[in-house]
Amino acid sequence: MARLPHTSTPSSHGTPALAAAAGDHGAVTIQVLDRAMRILDVLAGQRDPVTLKDLSAATGLHASTAHRILADLAVGRYVERVDSGLYRLGMRLLELGSLVKGRLDVRTAAIGPMRELHRQTGQTVNLSLVQGDEIVYIERAWSERSGMQVVRAIGGRAPLHLTSTGKLFLSVWDARSVRSYAMRTGLAGTTRNSITQVDQLERELALVRRHGYSRDNEELELGVRCIAAGVHDDTGALLAGLSLSAPAERMRDDWIPLLMSTSARISEALGYEAQH
Repeated sequence: MARLPHTSTPSSHGTPALAAAAGDHGAVTIQVLDRAMRILDVLAGQRDPVTLKDLSAATGLHASTAHRILADLAVGRYVERVDSGLYRLGMRLLELGSLVKGRLDVRTAAIGPMRELHRQTGQTVNLSLVQGDEIVYIERAWSERSGMQVVRAIGGRAPLHLTSTGKLFLSVWDARSVRSYAMRTGLAGTTRNSITQVDQLERELALVRRHGYSRDNEELELGVRCIAAGVHDDTGALLAGLSLSAPAERMRDDWIPLLMSTSARISEALGYEAQH
């Protein structure tokens, strides 16, 4: 059973820690909704079921008020009452959460931030997923002023080891999987800068892990450089790569923070939290 610290101010959210647990709903003007959300926030912050007394203290609600709201929440399966008068979150929240997660689309979440990044840099912005031993481009933000003809259209593919986004995915694989990839593909190159040796690839992936972003130094196409940062889902898994492509002579390292903040913004929209 969770034991929450009590507060002696029934009209407040309690101590600063409990105020955080109970949530800060700010503009909520319907009192009963505010109170219900405070109860749900406290339950969400506790691993074990919580007593009515502790819920009342943590939320600053009178016990009879908290009990009445808990009863209504239990009818809707948002809260479950377990033995001995303890309460925990109900299965309806899991059902609703699954619906929200299922409706989240990485392309939908990414397109606005991608266009903003394009406006900030003037360069082509790509969103790519991994399929087998290749990346596939699923969205792009670009214009004629990017100064670079788009060679690979949406739906186009490219090898993992020759692309900045592909290196992101390889960097989260274990050493055995990377070597298996090298054996399958032969690490074929397309330019004089292409990485074609497994030890060279492993050194490159170590840099990706250290820096949190990856580069393509004219390895896929001469005259084109790319940098990429990862887009993560709510579990922390690498879902996609966001890359910035530019003519080699125009690529600037001061775009890296913009790229990384944009990928983080997209990840947050998909439910990712930085502590992952």
